[in-house]
Amino acid sequence: MSTATTDNTESASTAGMPNEFLTFTLGDEEYGVDILKVQEIRGYDTVTKIPDAPDFIKGVINLRGTIVPVIDMRLKFRLGRAEYNEFTVMIILNVARRVVGMVVDGVSDVMQLTPEQIRPAPEFGSAVNARYITGLGALDERMLILVDIEKLMTAADMALMDAGSQALQ
Repeated sequence: MSTATTDNTESASTAGMPNEFLTFTLGDEEYGVDILKVQEIRGYDTVTKIPDAPDFIKGVINLRGTIVPVIDMRLKFRLGRAEYNEFTVMIILNVARRVVGMVVDGVSDVMQLTPEQIRPAPEFGSAVNARYITGLGALDERMLILVDIEKLMTAADMALMDAGSQALQ
């Protein structure tokens, strides 16, 4: 029995390692995604629109021969329309063995958070859909909304994105 306790303690200390998040802004809020999912960061580029796609799917880009669907995170999170300017950024992610682009207002930095700095996502009931939020990162006076990008990009409402990107290849 003490062996099991020792094993649990070891995995907890491994889990105690700091996690790194790429932080980005949407409006006045800061969000974070697992840095290991990020392939590259680039300026916003013109996209090819896909007919009959949901509003939050801006279209696709050709990234070095790979057709990449592009999601506007402001529209996905229902935060209103974004004004695209020189600060608008596209984060290219590797999610579920697919490459996906995510349009955000700007990229802040890479932040390390220990498990103690990550609070569980609050329960809002059915009024707010928080299923893509893994937690809240607290660092000094900053609050970071941590997004489970894997869950978000593989959700059922993104199935159209997959069909659209495969049809163009």
